[in-house]
Formats: sequence, C-alpha cells, structure tokens
Amino acid sequence: MSTQPSVPGRTRGRGWRWGSVLALAWLIALLVAAVCASLLPIASPYDMDFMASGTPPDGAHWLGTDLDGRDMFSRIIYGAQVSMSVAIVAPLIGGTFGTALGLIAAYGQGMVQKVVVIIMDTLLAFPALIFALVLALLLGPTLTNVALALGFMSIPTFARIARACALPIVNRDFVLAARAAGASQTHILLREILPNMAMMMLGYALTIMSVIIVAEGALSFIGVSVPPPRPTWGTLIAEGSSMLETAPHISMFPSLFMFLTVLSMNVLGDAIRRSSETRQGAQL
Repeated sequence: MSTQPSVPGRTRGRGWRWGSVLALAWLIALLVAAVCASLLPIASPYDMDFMASGTPPDGAHWLGTDLDGRDMFSRIIYGAQVSMSVAIVAPLIGGTFGTALGLIAAYGQGMVQKVVVIIMDTLLAFPALIFALVLALLLGPTLTNVALALGFMSIPTFARIARACALPIVNRDFVLAARAAGASQTHILLREILPNMAMMMLGYALTIMSVIIVAEGALSFIGVSVPPPRPTWGTLIAEGSSMLETAPHISMFPSLFMFLTVLSMNVLGDAIRRSSETRQGAQL
C-alpha cells in the first residue's frame, strides 16, 4: 500500500491560510468589540472599587482589576478604541501622501524625481519615534494629534515602499501602451500603475499599522498620548509596571492583547504580500 508523500510547499501554504484566517478573525473581533464597547455587557472602565484593588482574574472580573479596582477586561476593550483608531487613521494619512510621493519618485523624471527622493531621504534621517514624540508634544496629547503625528511619521516609509512597488510596473507593456496612446501622466499613475500595486501596498500597510500600534503604546507609556482617565494599552502597561511581582496581570493582559494584534497584522500583511507577489509573478 503506497502513501502519497506530503508536499512541503502545500503544507506551508495551508499553514499560512490557517494563520491568516485566525489573524483576520482576531482583528475583526477586536475591531467589533472596540466599536461596540458601549453595547457590550461589560463593566464601565471608569468605575472604581478600592476593595477589589489589584484582584487577579476571577468570575467577577475575567482579567482581574487594576490598582483602583477597575475591570481590566473593560479597560482593555476601551483601550482598543484608541489603538485601532490610531492604527487606521495614521496609515491613511501616511499612505495617501507617501504613496503620492512614491509614485512621483518612480514615474517622474529629472529634477522632480531627484527632489522627491531627497525629501524622502531627509525625512527618513530623523528617528521616527522621536519625531512623533516631538510632534505629539507640540500639538498636544489628544487622539487626533497623536494620529496626525504618527501619520506624518509614516509618510517617508510609505513613500519608499510605494516607489519600490511602482518601479517594476512603470515599464510594463500596458503602461507603455497607455503612454503611446497619449494618456496623461495622471491617468497612467492612477489607472494603470496604482491598481497594480494596491494589494502589495495593503500588505505593507498592515505591517506599518502594527508598528504604529506599538509606537502609540510607547507614547502612552511615557504619558504623551491620550491623557487619563481614558484607557490606552500603553497606559495600562505603565500603570502595572510597578506591581509586576504582586499583580502581574495588570501589565500582562494589555501586553498580550497588543502582542496578538501586532502579530495578526504582520501575519495577514505577509499573506497578502505573498499572494500579490505570486499573482504578479504569474503575469510576467
């Protein structure tokens, strides 16, 4: 009786598919919970019970309570509102302006291309997190300002990625045909090049979203993001950092939620990029 040998490529493919499904399910569940937090049957994230200060997980509080007796599960869910809002808004800002600069750098010629590349290199020379920290301090610690600061921080990264994605496309046959037919540069950029790099950009955007979540958490940890009493994952981690020996759950659970969210975005982004690369390779 013969058995059919397993194919490593197929096994890895199934693993990636299952990983992508689980990652997508986690992100959807977290996003729905964050959006519908006020409708969920959970405790208020602001109600204090000093008699239950630092209580470990139990039947009344699934993830325990913080030092002020507030329900950790509720505070983590409401903290997801900040993280997911920033993770969506900031890449939209950075992706819009960065992709435009990257397309110009890839398709432009002469002085225009040189100027755009110099601008990107100059922005990349600044430490990104320090740059966002300075902007957040100057603009003020609000959710909108933090999203603007992190979005501006991501522009040069998106520009670099967009340029790298567009360069292999600018000399493809359909682009040359559109140019020979007299199509305008705007038409070629928006109708010929951009749609063919959109999936690749989406994959990288998810990776950048994960970086932005960590960056927002770092800003919250040092106290320059959304001010209390509104919970954020970074502030929850910071509040429990002084009680790691006696109440480790205060920092552990928000850290776990941040880890799973960042991991899910990276896994899903990698899956999208692999699919896009395979599709583009088949078209060559």
